[in-house]
Order: sequence, then C-alpha cells, then structure tokens
Amino acid sequence: MDPWLIWLIVAGVLAVAEIFTLTAALGLLSAAALVTAGSAAAGLPLPLQFFVFTIVSTVTVLFVRPVALRHMIRPQVERFGVDALVGKAAYVVSEVTGLGGRVRIGGEEWTARAYDETLVIPPGKTVDVMEISGATAIVYPRD
Repeated sequence: MDPWLIWLIVAGVLAVAEIFTLTAALGLLSAAALVTAGSAAAGLPLPLQFFVFTIVSTVTVLFVRPVALRHMIRPQVERFGVDALVGKAAYVVSEVTGLGGRVRIGGEEWTARAYDETLVIPPGKTVDVMEISGATAIVYPRD
C-alpha cells in the first residue's frame, strides 16, 4: 500500500473521531495527516513525512486550535424567550405583592410577585423585571 494512501486513511479516521469528540485537536491532526499525504504523494521519503506531520500538527495545535476554541466557545450575545424579559420595564396592572399581582411587559400581561415580599406595589407604577420564575415575573419598583 502506498504511504500517501495510509496517510489519507489516517486523516479520515482522525476526521471521523473529531466529529464524535468536538475538541478541535483531532480535526487539526487530520489536516496535518492530509498535508502529509500530499507530501507523500509528491515522493517525500518516510522520515521526512513524519517530520512534515510533526511540524504541521504542532503548528496547528499550538496556534490554530486556540483561535478555533475562542470562536466555538463564545458567550451567547442575545437573550431569547423569557430570558429576554429580564431587565425590562413593566407596568403594574393590578396591585403586586409578595403573593401575586399582574403586570404588562411589552404588551403582554403576566402574573407577578414582588421581589421583596414586604412590598406592595400599586397599579400604575413602573417596575423592573428581576427574573422570570415559570410564568410569573418577579418585579421590583423603579424609584
């Protein structure tokens, strides 16, 4: 079997293993094996093939992998669903206490409770949504 074909098989096996691990390391080693397969097809002797594989894999793992990981592990920029309501202003529709009440958030009416259970927030006040617990907005009055 030709050496370039062996390197190509190694590259394929590493690529498949990367799909299951998602570490970015095996994918880069697969790329190094692919480059080495090209150098083997060009007629490079076996010791130089191992040298090419070592150099390419070292460079990619040390320099490309950190950049790839930074792009893969980005914090979520936007909040969606009920998480997007936290921090928004709400209008008190019916008196809000530590036990219950109603607020309007962005055109929708929600059940609400006061963040501080001792507070009584009258209708007409503007409050901030501190958190969402199930279908209930936990609110605190704006001053």
